[in-house]
Amino acid sequence: MPEGTKKLGVLAIAGVDPYQESAGEEYMNIKQRGHFTLILDAWRNQLREEVDRTLTHMQDEAANFPDPVDRAAQEEEFSLELRARDRERKLIKKIEKTLRLIKEDDFGFCYSCGVEIGIRRLEARPTADQCIDCKTLAEIREKQMAG
Repeated sequence: MPEGTKKLGVLAIAGVDPYQESAGEEYMNIKQRGHFTLILDAWRNQLREEVDRTLTHMQDEAANFPDPVDRAAQEEEFSLELRARDRERKLIKKIEKTLRLIKEDDFGFCYSCGVEIGIRRLEARPTADQCIDCKTLAEIREKQMAG
């Protein structure tokens, strides 16, 4: 199932259905860590495939147009694609960092205050490393510093 598609009314991430918690289930048990590893691996693979498609597209489409307008349009298109791939490359690094945290049993807890980030927040943003309260405070501080 492609990313962003709905299944049973709940958003599936990278083709992986949302985690269904059991009553009294321990937070970040092996089953939950496996679930997020599956999501992160699938997401990383999607991003890598996109990078490969971009490289192939740029190699196939690279042409030395005699018309300066055509050449400029192609350069702009390639520039936009390269910026998008750069963002994806940074995201792949963040995904790999998160996968290391899972292996080290240090995933799912806020690095600022140590509380549980929560399954639902991690479902929405699997690379989240702060609880919603600390993230909100950090964004407020960032806006104050910028303004």
